[in-house]
Amino acid sequence: MKYMLTLFNEERDWGDTSPEDAAAAMKEWDDYTAELRESNAFVAGEGLSQSATATTVRLAEEQITTDGPFAETKEQLVGFYLIDVGDLDAALDWARRIPMPGGAVEVRAVID
Repeated sequence: MKYMLTLFNEERDWGDTSPEDAAAAMKEWDDYTAELRESNAFVAGEGLSQSATATTVRLAEEQITTDGPFAETKEQLVGFYLIDVGDLDAALDWARRIPMPGGAVEVRAVID
């Protein structure tokens, strides 16, 4: 069964992060993704550009397009993983292992 793990966290500017700290943080993500791939659970996954680059289309009778994120919040959608695992418990296990302290992971089944 496929599950979408959507990742929410406060956006940060990586410009003030040392190359060593950035490399260490990326290694955790690379290791996590490698584990997903090795388990054959990985379908897709990517980080997203900052919410300031987003464009929102409101689907109403008169469609409205606006720059920026849908809602003004501290936490933004920062990335996702699409995984294929046996059940919700397995999806939750993968979600708990995401190296994102302080963030939130929403787990949803995908309608096939």
